[in-house]
Amino acid sequence: MTEVSSSALPAYYLYHQSPVKIVETPDGGARVWRVSIDSGGWHEKNDIFVEIMLAVGGDIFTRTAADFVQEVEAFRAHYLQGEGPIFALYETVQALRDAAKAEGRHLTSKERALIRGIRQRTFVMFEEQLRAAGDPGADPDIARAV
Repeated sequence: MTEVSSSALPAYYLYHQSPVKIVETPDGGARVWRVSIDSGGWHEKNDIFVEIMLAVGGDIFTRTAADFVQEVEAFRAHYLQGEGPIFALYETVQALRDAAKAEGRHLTSKERALIRGIRQRTFVMFEEQLRAAGDPGADPDIARAV
């Protein structure tokens, strides 16, 4: 755990292209959680706290909660494979993106809105599964609040 002003937490980042969140601990400290490329779950990575806070290295970007949810789900969809409703929704998003690419066009505003909605939904679903499995970094409420 690390000390930080609790008024600035939670905070969301893209750290070297992977989503990271910094949350307040019950004792007023901070805990850093980085999404796992292997499982989509959360790994505690307090050792990167100073680098993130000082933006050392230049590959660290602040995200809103809404954008963080989108980044996490894009990350999970890209790196994970599986079966079930979450992965079916990931495939739906990819099909929308593939169709636009094949037609040589950008996504329409309706398609972008649909993708945002799907990712918000899959975030909650994934986080609820993680929480049920005991992942201490899981927090489906992030997407519910945006």
